[in-house]
Amino acid sequence: MPFDYKKEYKEYYMPKNKPSIVEVPTMNFIAVRGHGDPNEEGGEYKQAIELLYGIAYTIKMSKKGSYNIEGYFDYVVPPLEGLWEQEGAEKIDYSHKEKFSWTALIRLPDFVKREDFDWAVKEATEKKKKDFSKVEFFTYNEGICVQCMHLGSYDDEPATIGIMHDFAQENGYAEDIGTERLHHEIYLSDPRKTSPEKLKTVIRVPVSKRS
Repeated sequence: MPFDYKKEYKEYYMPKNKPSIVEVPTMNFIAVRGHGDPNEEGGEYKQAIELLYGIAYTIKMSKKGSYNIEGYFDYVVPPLEGLWEQEGAEKIDYSHKEKFSWTALIRLPDFVKREDFDWAVKEATEKKKKDFSKVEFFTYNEGICVQCMHLGSYDDEPATIGIMHDFAQENGYAEDIGTERLHHEIYLSDPRKTSPEKLKTVIRVPVSKRS
């Protein structure tokens, strides 16, 4: 059976739909940065997702080619993730999605080194005849966060985030969002195939212990 990160690391991918404090280890990702409304048809975000999966599956399917990644084991490509911010805004305003700055992410298995990533970008560029220059090898040291499973539409996230904020405050933590630590979402459902009320999204907000 292929290794499935969602099942093996449930504390990071399958939290309960009530807040908890979690310490997230450093992880490596395939990343593409951009701006604008993620729902725009044919927009920058949609293009970023295509680039991410192009590299993700090039790495996964390397087992069938001549390039050998040391320590490779078969695995399920981890879910799509995203870091989100709006410049100059203390809280995300979901009514102005055009103001989003985002980093779209897919986790890399630990056996993938930078040289393997660089090979995958070159391989995908040559085989798919597509420009993958926007794709980055991204290391994220997330640290301590308040985390919760959000059930329902993305537009309804503020209610869940409010509950998370109150939980953090009650447990001696304060939100610690900045240039290095951002609002983080993990998408466990495909919105093209799932009705809005059934969407599952892991929400993480970085926090630090209040002095």
